[in-house]
Amino acid sequence: MNKSPRANRLHIGIFGKRNIGKSSLINTLTNQSVSLVSDIKGTTTDPVYKAMELLPIGPVVFIDTAGIDDAGELGNLRIKKTLNILEKTDMAIILLDFKTNNLHYEKELIDKFKKKNIPFIGVVNKIDIEDGDIEGLKEELNMDIFKISTKTKIGIEELKEKLITLSKYIEEENFIIKDKIQKNDVIIQVTPIDKAAPKGRLILPQVQTIREVLDANAINIVVQDTELEETIELFGDKIKMVITDSQVFGNIKDIVPREILLTSYSILFARYKGELLEFVRGIKAIRNLKDKDNILISEACTHHKQKGDIGRDKIPRFLEEISEKELNFNWSSGNSIAEDISNYNMVVHCGACMINRKEMLSRIQRAKEKNIPIINYGIFLAYKHDILERALEIFPEIKKELY
Repeated sequence: MNKSPRANRLHIGIFGKRNIGKSSLINTLTNQSVSLVSDIKGTTTDPVYKAMELLPIGPVVFIDTAGIDDAGELGNLRIKKTLNILEKTDMAIILLDFKTNNLHYEKELIDKFKKKNIPFIGVVNKIDIEDGDIEGLKEELNMDIFKISTKTKIGIEELKEKLITLSKYIEEENFIIKDKIQKNDVIIQVTPIDKAAPKGRLILPQVQTIREVLDANAINIVVQDTELEETIELFGDKIKMVITDSQVFGNIKDIVPREILLTSYSILFARYKGELLEFVRGIKAIRNLKDKDNILISEACTHHKQKGDIGRDKIPRFLEEISEKELNFNWSSGNSIAEDISNYNMVVHCGACMINRKEMLSRIQRAKEKNIPIINYGIFLAYKHDILERALEIFPEIKKELY
């Protein structure tokens, strides 16, 4: 559990004013000194992440944020970072106290939680040194509020129980491939080892997919694209499905017999992390692109760019070839994406293995609100190699959107 990638953990954001006890709470919940605690306002400047296991939920990550009432030019930047955390927050804790007469900041934050469908609860800290009208707070804010003390640990276990209850309202577990395969199915996974492949290890989507196949009690065969043809000859009609890295779709599509299902990690992750249907719909917009249209290529991770890089080289080149237009490209990477995407005519996104589903859905929603088509690397590459229809055969309800 402690080695579960952050992107696969339930994200619990802790919000509130400066010096109200957010850092103390995260230290208490994790039983570690994760966040710096001080009586000086504004101690927390950047979001602090701490992964832990919260049974029976499983792996979670708590996020400590800067105060929503921060002041000055730097304070405004800190508030902006705090609000950006909402894009990846699965559920939220908002800290309160009995001394506040003006709940303006808290009410604004609660409105944002509701708008983004984030389950939330209120917490009053420091009840070991002060007390007040908890019912009045509940009525004014119209929310559940728990009384705790991070110093004496009063109410901490009850708060954890409430978090466990809240987690049940978050959407049910989704799968990469487990729901599409059965026990003893033979699954070939094609993982090319080239200059872009990390030395000594596989990339996260490959590892996660291998694990899901094992969880389904199916049979994994992992090969490079250069050994695929020989592997198919060896196992023949025992093979149910081939899952490949999108970059070698063109190399292997004629090697895999038509009766064997063929798809890619990016297509599987388009469903697992985002909205496969929306990405497929976005493909239709490629033919409508015009000269000098602006394209945003967004990657959720940061990595050293090399010659032949998929995001910097291949995607732009292929997109211009298919659209037969000269396009303007911009890039974003990591946790940042342009705040205003209204000037873009299309967004092309990676498989999102390094961000959680909540954040990917937020990015898709932003594109939908602006009426901007959004597509996914793997879906685009399958389309480019004239194999998208085949790659979607395991999702017949999505495949029909191509027609």
